[in-house]
Amino acid sequence: MAAPGIAPLLVSLEGSSAAGKVATPALLAAMLRAADKISDLIFSPGRPPQVQVYGRLIPVQVPGMSVFTADDTRHISYAIPGLARFRANIFIQRGSCAVVLRAIPTAIPDFATLRLPEQLTDVTKLRDGIVLVAGAPGSGKSSTLAVLLDFINREKYYHIITIEDPIEFLHNHKCSTIHQRELHSDTPSFAHALRAAMRQAPKVIMLGEMRDRETMEIVLEAAETGHLVFSSLNTMDAAKTVERMVSCFTPAEQQAVRERFAKSFRYIICQRLVPRADGNGRVPVVEILKANARTRECVEKGEREDKTLLDAMKAASSEGMQHFDGEIARLVREGVVDLETGLSFASDPNVMGQELAR
Repeated sequence: MAAPGIAPLLVSLEGSSAAGKVATPALLAAMLRAADKISDLIFSPGRPPQVQVYGRLIPVQVPGMSVFTADDTRHISYAIPGLARFRANIFIQRGSCAVVLRAIPTAIPDFATLRLPEQLTDVTKLRDGIVLVAGAPGSGKSSTLAVLLDFINREKYYHIITIEDPIEFLHNHKCSTIHQRELHSDTPSFAHALRAAMRQAPKVIMLGEMRDRETMEIVLEAAETGHLVFSSLNTMDAAKTVERMVSCFTPAEQQAVRERFAKSFRYIICQRLVPRADGNGRVPVVEILKANARTRECVEKGEREDKTLLDAMKAASSEGMQHFDGEIARLVREGVVDLETGLSFASDPNVMGQELAR
C-alpha cells in the first residue's frame, strides 16, 4: 500500500509486453519522468515504486501495475544506456528483496548549479594535500567532488585517478587526463587501488570514501608525497570529521596521526541540505574549514574549551571560512529557510535561537 496522505504520481509507460510484464528500462525511464529533481528510486515488496524528491518519498502509479512482490525486485538494472545511470543497492529484508537506486545526473553540475560558495574555487588551485567533503548520506558529497574534479579537469593539465564504489559521474578527458577505477570490477579494494595509484604518476587522486584505517593511512601517505587527494566521510561537521579520522587509529598512533593530518589537510567541506521555506526544494548549507596556523593547532593538539575549530572558523570569515549555524541563521534572516526548520538542522539550536532572537 502507498504511504497515507501522499498522492501518487501517475506516469505513462512504454514497453509493456502482452503478458503485462514491464521492461526494466521502460519502468525506470517512466519513473524519472514523474517529477523534477528525483534523487532516488525505491522498490519494496508490498508497496508501489517510489521516487524521492527533495528528501520526500512519493509513490508512483504505473498503469496496469500493482504493488511489488519479492520476484519483482530481483533483477533491476542500474543503468539505462543513453538516458541515466544509477547507484544501486539491493538488499534482503524480511525474506525478500528491496532495491534503492540513486539517480546520477548524466551531466556534471557546476558551482552555480549546486549553489556552492564561490570561495571553494580556491580548492582547485591547490597543488597537494587532503581535501575532505563530509556530510550525511544523500547530502550531495559526490556531486561536490564531481564539480571540483571537473573544474580541475577543465583548467589543469594533470593526470587524475579516481577510485569509486561504484563510479558515479563519468568524466571525459579535457585539459587533464582522467582515469576512473571501480571497486570490484577494476580493483579488489580501495587500499590496493590507492597503493597502485601512487605508482601511476597522478597529480590528483579522488577516493570515493575513506572507510577504514588502511585507506586513511595511504591517503596521508599520498598527501605527504606531493599528491592532491580528495575524499569523503559520512560525518556531520568539521570537528567530527577530524575526530573520525583520528579515532580509526589505535590510541598509540593517534597523536602522530593528528600531527600528520594537521600538516596535510587543506580543506574540510561539510554539507547539509535544508528544506526551503517556500517548499521549492532544498538549499545547501556548507561549512568550510581551511588550514591555517590556528586550525592546524586545533587538529594537532585537539580541541580545548578555549580553542575549538568552531571558534577558529568564526574568527576567519575573511579567509573564506564559515560554519553551519552562521550560514543557517543567515538563511533564516533572509527568509529562505523558516525558523523551525533552521533550528532543527542547527548544530547548536539553543545558541542559534538566542542569536536570532537578538
